[in-house]
Order: sequence, then structure tokens, then C-alpha cells
Amino acid sequence: MDKPRLRRKGRGEGLEVSIPAYDTMRADSRLGQRMLSILMHGISTRSYKAVLPQMVDTVGVSKSTVSREFIQASEEPLKAFAGRRFDDTDILIIYIDGLVFGEYHVIVAVGVDSDSYKHVLGLSEGASENAVVVKDLLEDIVSRGVKPGRRRLFVIDGSKALRNAIDAVFGKDNPVQRCRKHKIANVTEHLPKEMKKQVACFMRAAYRLEADEGIRRLEQQARQLEVLHPSAAASLREGLAETFTVNRMGLPSVLGRSLHTTNIIESPNAGVRMRTGRVCNWQDGKCMSSAKMRQICLGIKRRFQLLLP
Repeated sequence: MDKPRLRRKGRGEGLEVSIPAYDTMRADSRLGQRMLSILMHGISTRSYKAVLPQMVDTVGVSKSTVSREFIQASEEPLKAFAGRRFDDTDILIIYIDGLVFGEYHVIVAVGVDSDSYKHVLGLSEGASENAVVVKDLLEDIVSRGVKPGRRRLFVIDGSKALRNAIDAVFGKDNPVQRCRKHKIANVTEHLPKEMKKQVACFMRAAYRLEADEGIRRLEQQARQLEVLHPSAAASLREGLAETFTVNRMGLPSVLGRSLHTTNIIESPNAGVRMRTGRVCNWQDGKCMSSAKMRQICLGIKRRFQLLLP
């Protein structure tokens, strides 16, 4: 039986008898915590029987029960994590990027403090092209202690809405670095297959030059593209100067490599994709947000060995 059932003899309603072992299991919060731990380590709900054999054999734990317990067990840690304050943390760099889960988009902000520690600053459901969503995310970060007035470097995916939100919330004096990885991908998407690699290599080479020379060469590349591929040329020119922000700072090349892309977020996001790749039905934003936040926390812990809640 998928679920053990007991009934009194006779006909009619009210003959169902509760099973003490099953009721105890349902009321035991340790089950939810155990399921949360299991799913965070990449075990599918379809494979729960291999790691909860005693519970399965005793009370018949279903896939839907696993999912419900996971969501319930995630809610409190998610609220606590999302409400953390940063009043005493000197955040110098803020990376912002997004990820897609079925029909849902999630924006993530990760900060780096003056001691080089990474912190997940915030998470919001919505696309980076949505001006309201990105502004709300930044205002939430401000409300929890990352105050304007401190000059910071922002590394973003290139969204115009996100760029405008940074100016509106933190002011126009903060340097912004457009992610070069996103820029190269955006430009080459407008090109035929035989041209993608050549243009990508040219752009990477230009990014290694001094800012003025690199911009000059990429502008020359845009003029060559605009005859047959005007959309690629327009994509290359959009925000071109801000793809060289780090170059103008005169930083060591080793440090610069960590600042000209949003790879710091892509790393834990890769862990998210690995652990949520089996999910084929994101039922609602509540389920998606809980899973996303907990997976990002786990990814940050493993990638950077941080002691996060």
C-alpha cells in the first residue's frame, strides 16, 4: 500500500482510524530537516526510498510528502537568511546576475567585503530586465545595512533596467563593470555560426588592452559588422565603455579577472543547476524561491568555504 489505512467494521462515514506511527511521523519536524538535508545533497524525490528506508517501510512516505516537507523545512531558514543584516560589513563589490527556473526568473546579488569574504546579499523572483523587481532587490539590500554613500564596484549582466536601478538606489558615482562573458554571448547570438568564434576571440583580445585602445578596436569591429549584421554591431556598442571599467582602475591582471565577469555567481549557480536539474515542474514561486535560496547557500559554502547560516 502507498499509505497504510485502518477502518472499523461497518458501513458509513467516520470509520477511518488514525495510525499512531504515521501521525507521529507527520508531526515530527526531524523528518522535514532530514529531507531538506537529503535534497540539498542532490537526491531526487524519486530516490528518497534509498535514504529513508525505515520511514518508507513503516508509514509509506510518498513523493508528494517529500516535496511538502522540503518546502516547509526551507521556509524558516529562508526567512532568516534573507533577513540578515550587513550594518557592520564593509561591502566593496556587488555582483548581480540571474537564473531561470522553468517559467520563473530569479535575480541574485552577491557581495564581497573588505576582507575578501563573499556574502549572498539578496534574492528576488523576477527578470533583471524588470525595473521594478531589480529596484526592489537593491532597496531591500539597502534596508539591511548596505547603505548608499560608500563607493562600490557593481558587476552586472548588462541589463538596462539593472543599470538604471543602481543609479537610482546607490547613486551615479559608483563604477559599473558590464560582464564580458554576457556581452560576448549577446553579440555572437546575432551572428552566423561561422563568425561566432572569430568575433568572440577578437573581443577577448581587445578586453586585454588599455581601455582607450580596446574601445577603439571594438568600435572598428562594430563598423565592420553593421553592414551585414547591424544587430550584432548595436549589441557590441551598447554599454561598450562599461565593459572596460576594470581596465581603467589599473588593477593587477590577477585581480581584474575576478572583476570583469559575474562568474562569482555562476559558480554556485552551477551547483544549483546540478541539484535542481531533475525538477521538471516548478509549481509556484514559493517552492522555487525556497529551493533556489537554499541551493545558493549550499553552493556558496562549498565553493568558498564560508560559514553561512
